[in-house]
Amino acid sequence: MSEMTVLVTRMIPEIGVRILQKAGFRVRMNPQARQYREGELADAVKDVDAVICQLTDPVRRRVLEAAVPRCKVIATCAIGFDNIDLQAANELGIVVTNTPGVLTNATADLTWALMLATARRLGEAERFVRAGAWRGWGMLQFLGADVHARTLGIIGAGRIGTAVARRAAGFDMPILYHSRSDKPEMTKLGAKRVPLPELLGQSDFISLHVPLTDNTRYLLNADAFQQIRRGAILINTARGAIVDHAEMIEALRSGRLAAAGLDVYDGEPAIPKELLELDNVVALPHIGSATVSTRNRMAEMAAENVVSVLHGKPPINPIPPD
Repeated sequence: MSEMTVLVTRMIPEIGVRILQKAGFRVRMNPQARQYREGELADAVKDVDAVICQLTDPVRRRVLEAAVPRCKVIATCAIGFDNIDLQAANELGIVVTNTPGVLTNATADLTWALMLATARRLGEAERFVRAGAWRGWGMLQFLGADVHARTLGIIGAGRIGTAVARRAAGFDMPILYHSRSDKPEMTKLGAKRVPLPELLGQSDFISLHVPLTDNTRYLLNADAFQQIRRGAILINTARGAIVDHAEMIEALRSGRLAAAGLDVYDGEPAIPKELLELDNVVALPHIGSATVSTRNRMAEMAAENVVSVLHGKPPINPIPPD
């Protein structure tokens, strides 16, 4: 067991490393001050027993084929797993795990931070003050939108979407949600399940909380943006590719969208220059789960999954191959 090696693709909180070392594993850290490229990752996994990866690592078939037969588990420090070829992992007998639940509240809190920041134009106002342009209070300065009693539309009513809805109670917001099935917890919160076009047409705030799959990629496309209530505010703390960025930029320019609060982007870390030039966008660097306690627990959970599998036990948080 002491000969087993775990590759950690990017630096993680120390607690995760300590768990691996306490279990008797050698920990090999990525020596680069950046993410592995796909070819580099394929080379790095050839002689390891497990991998702890991040949500941006390209764990595709090429990498997974390089990892067998020695590698037994890929543990991602994230809830999303669209960067991992689950079908290939299943075919090759490699277990894949994630860190569900632990980042729910941190991401829901950040969703609300973006909702308030966009509605009240905090990014614009803060830049105005820092630029030395403020000359005192004015009745017409930075007039924003109300949040209280406005309709909140939630697309994806899993853990995070439900946590966002729970917080809406304090703002007396009517809640609409769109998901594949009824969610009893959302019903308890007074939320109404509706088709997507109805949600888009009736919501003042639209918040995205679906995973990125073939069915949700560019879910908000040209047709969807035509259905959105004029003056709505879009919040995305899920995955960037759920939204067609070109259509979103046009909607922000035309006023179809009053504003957007974004923590994720299609093709990140690249962000369209046109998007960053818009004053009605609050742009964050994918920090939805970035609290000390949450990131510690994510590293801890990923390490615990690795230990369990390499000790011959079932994974704690397996991702089903389908």
